[in-house]
Amino acid sequence: MKQRVRAILITPDSTTLLMKRVRPGRAPYWVAVGGGVEDTDTTHETALLREIREEITGEAQIVRPFHQLKNPSGETEHFYLARITTWNFADRSGPEFQRDDRGEYLLEEIPLTPEALAALNLLPEEISVVLRAALKQGDLLASV
Repeated sequence: MKQRVRAILITPDSTTLLMKRVRPGRAPYWVAVGGGVEDTDTTHETALLREIREEITGEAQIVRPFHQLKNPSGETEHFYLARITTWNFADRSGPEFQRDDRGEYLLEEIPLTPEALAALNLLPEEISVVLRAALKQGDLLASV
């Protein structure tokens, strides 16, 4: 089964970068930046850094693993906490951006608070719950 990697990207302003997906026939939803692990990726971390470069032309520093889950498709998703200081969504290069049938991808900077995240349809729902709980405990930003 396919492995996926995603980043909880923490900006210098203690916000997070999330991808808003707008697809025909579906309510908008948000996901963490990331994607599939390719055969050429030597580790989950190298896959994640590649995805960050492709999707937002960003350079990030992975801080630590954050959470792992099985998504509704049965794929394992590995979430990492990462610091990011530079990104340029206009220069993105991922293959998904070349397809017209995938809907819109919008990069949004979101306040990293339980309230702001609760207002979003952040998927998978499990990561939204885990992330908000970590923020409420106060240990998420302290470790970044």
